[in-house]
Amino acid sequence: MDRITLYIKESYHELLKNVSWPTLTQLQESTIVVLVTSVILSLIIFLMDIACSVVFKNIYGVWQ
Repeated sequence: MDRITLYIKESYHELLKNVSWPTLTQLQESTIVVLVTSVILSLIIFLMDIACSVVFKNIYGVWQ
């Protein structure tokens, strides 16, 4: 039990003293980058899915 308590205390200390937290501006910029990248990738996947559906329809005559 002492080891668990020590682990929690050290983890808490490290989070307070050693971790460099991002500023609000940095956090907002990172969030925007993630959202824009997610939208772009989802559009690429959507377009690839549409293209594959057209190819399968032309080759096999059915929608997959």
